[in-house]
Amino acid sequence: MGNWLVNHWFSVLILVVWIGLNVFLFVQTFLKYEKSDEYYYTREILGTALAVARASARCLNFNSMLILVPVCRNLLSFLRGTCSFCNRTLRKPLDQNLTFHKLVAYAICIFTAIHIIAHLFNFERYHTSQQAKDGSLASVLSGLSHHEKYGGSWLNPFQSPNMTVLYVTFTSIAGLTGVIGTVALILMVTSAMEFIRRHYFELFWFTHHLFIVYFLCLALHGFGRIVRGQTKDSMKESHPHKCAQSFEKWDHHDSHCRPPQFEGNPPESWKWIVAPVILYIFERILRLLRSQQRVMITKVVMHPSKVLELQMTKQGFSMEVGQYIFVKCPSISLLEWHPFTLTSAPEEDFFSIHVRAAGDWTENLIRAFEQHHSPVPRIQVDGPFGTVSEDVFQYEVAVLVGAGIGVTPFASILKSIWYKFQRADHNLKIQKAGHAALNFDKATDILTGLKQKTYFGRPKWENEFSTIATAHPKSVVGVFLCGPQTLAKNLRKCCHRYSSLDPRKVQFYFNKENF
Repeated sequence: MGNWLVNHWFSVLILVVWIGLNVFLFVQTFLKYEKSDEYYYTREILGTALAVARASARCLNFNSMLILVPVCRNLLSFLRGTCSFCNRTLRKPLDQNLTFHKLVAYAICIFTAIHIIAHLFNFERYHTSQQAKDGSLASVLSGLSHHEKYGGSWLNPFQSPNMTVLYVTFTSIAGLTGVIGTVALILMVTSAMEFIRRHYFELFWFTHHLFIVYFLCLALHGFGRIVRGQTKDSMKESHPHKCAQSFEKWDHHDSHCRPPQFEGNPPESWKWIVAPVILYIFERILRLLRSQQRVMITKVVMHPSKVLELQMTKQGFSMEVGQYIFVKCPSISLLEWHPFTLTSAPEEDFFSIHVRAAGDWTENLIRAFEQHHSPVPRIQVDGPFGTVSEDVFQYEVAVLVGAGIGVTPFASILKSIWYKFQRADHNLKIQKAGHAALNFDKATDILTGLKQKTYFGRPKWENEFSTIATAHPKSVVGVFLCGPQTLAKNLRKCCHRYSSLDPRKVQFYFNKENF
């Protein structure tokens, strides 16, 4: 555990700060609405549910501000480039962008649920207070809107006893935007489940773009100004501490207390999200412009097991090992973009990807290129974008683990190592390349094209790590995985187990590809 903290202290710090800010915002907002005299009369109707609703709303705004940043891939690639000489621990959070994106999404779901439940209680209390005929302070406050002499300064959004909770929910700005935004959020979260994302990527991709509806509803949600507090002028004239107990005499001419005046809180959600939305719009514009550049397909290769290799060129395209691109084929879908790891090396005069049939879109793409009698489909490319695999040359020893088509990120690395050895690149920390084997009936590896082939199979990881630790007792070993989460857990455990407590001795750093 201690070794893990040493390697991930910066990521842990970011997580702690994020949790701390959520706690601070919740507590601070809760106390404001629970203790402030401005909301004394509002609490008389709603009770503690008012503070809970507002505190969860503040945290909801905060996390909605953060949710888009981890998926601004150009920004992350830029930061990765500027931090290329930083300590690997400082770069670690960049490799966990999607993990943080999911954490923030979970937080949004939790605070949305709290917010909805609190407002369900609030609406029921509003409704009950409006129907009450007991002459209580809550019923008097709810009836303020009935009298023109109060200047239309209402506190209860239920304007008459006949209004139902359902009616107010679907006719008010806050209620309607809340319902639509919540439905959009539920659809986004459920469609992002691992099973749907892996087997029905198109459904995930289309549904996830409901974030536009979610952000629009969030921005408009507060314009109904349902949550109301006493005005400053009214507080000076009739402070609740001296006037709340004499509410029966508010209408008497000889009373020093007048009926309180109320105003709605100004909308604030849009202030939280405007900056990240603008940043994301610029991100999308940049990606759109870049994707319009012409792509030339120079070679098409059909490998066994229905694996399609596309070799392409594009003006101004520059890549590093382990990076990935997004690919769109307009003849298949005008909107869908799919990520693919680059399998070519930066030293080659083309860039390539390997596509395996793993869904409707990939099957249609492979089928389109198999039909030689028809024109070659037009391809659009966006990227490249950085990944953790870019750091492979920062290690003296590197262990590359790929499962299934997950071997593709390492094809680029292996070929680049081969080119660097040919050129006797003195900047290369890796001193020797391991032997590899794949498709024994072939003269060269079908993935990398090298004579040194790639071994496939399930090794005994304890033996492998023990051997590496013995052979490199004072080295920093980078372990890179592109594969399933179950394999990631095993490798992560091995990295912790076989890393020495002495920082001067062998240390294993685990790195996982995320798209």
